[in-house]
Amino acid sequence: MMTGPEIVQRAKEQLAQLTGLTPDTVSSLSRDEGGWHVTVEMIETKRIPDIDDIVATYEGLLDNEGKLVRYQRTKRYVRSDVAG
Repeated sequence: MMTGPEIVQRAKEQLAQLTGLTPDTVSSLSRDEGGWHVTVEMIETKRIPDIDDIVATYEGLLDNEGKLVRYQRTKRYVRSDVAG
């Protein structure tokens, strides 16, 4: 059985590979009978200063072996948007 940190690393790697985006943070992680649910904030557009970056929220489902089964972008926002 994989651990939470291992799943997080696999999720970030696979999402980066599929989207071509840079992972920023993991905002949630949970497990149920369907697998591991991971929410990752990905940088869509890098800007200067960083508070102007365009960030997107991606939700992914990984199986118990750490393989990404599905993912979707659920939100897009400017990093400085406190409602992000």
